[in-house]
Amino acid sequence: MKKIIIAIDGFSSTGKSTLAKQLAKQLGYVYVDTGAMYRAVAFFAMQHHYVSEDHLDKNKLVDSLPDLHLHFEFNPELGFAEMFLNGKNVETEIRTLEVSRLVSKVAEISEVRSKLVEQQQQMGKHKAIVMDGRDIGTVVFPNAELKIFMTASPETRAQRRYDELVEKGQRVTFQDVLQNVNERDYIDTHREDSPLVKASDAIEVDNSVLTKKEQFQLVLNLVNDKVMA
Repeated sequence: MKKIIIAIDGFSSTGKSTLAKQLAKQLGYVYVDTGAMYRAVAFFAMQHHYVSEDHLDKNKLVDSLPDLHLHFEFNPELGFAEMFLNGKNVETEIRTLEVSRLVSKVAEISEVRSKLVEQQQQMGKHKAIVMDGRDIGTVVFPNAELKIFMTASPETRAQRRYDELVEKGQRVTFQDVLQNVNERDYIDTHREDSPLVKASDAIEVDNSVLTKKEQFQLVLNLVNDKVMA
């Protein structure tokens, strides 16, 4: 059975990471959450006061990139790899609404994207990898054997994100989350460098009314078609 690269792109809060983790576990593949990498850079920028809702010091952030080291470490208790920033586990810190509000602004910076894309491409040199993000099928792995583009209505995605944050004990309102979803959609699809677009050979999956189990089975069938071809 041949090894392939599975690229999963799509809008925020469409469940890309959940699906990618399921596939990686089922196939014995490496899973890479590129969104976590951009979130970690945004968190780093927040810590150093390079970015806020009304401020972005692009030059200082770019100058600091050589000192920014990212890596994943697998957590057997959780069943997935967690994000480490300069040797510290930041998996919890990067999932807040505050980081969500700023991550697209940081991800627009070409130098940030170049640094992370280079790392991501190295991770996929030996295939057998599932990677999710915004530009995996268009920029990181344009020759990936299987490309999935995930979408759902903004309201559906905001509700999922809201439920997730509340479950983690964060105090948020649905309207704030919906506004964040819409703002991220706009930034992701309108940035000059690697905007979020569906690759011409990607298969679109609208999971607005799909259960996680239905979605997983649908995409697993697509994977099996590729690895058995």
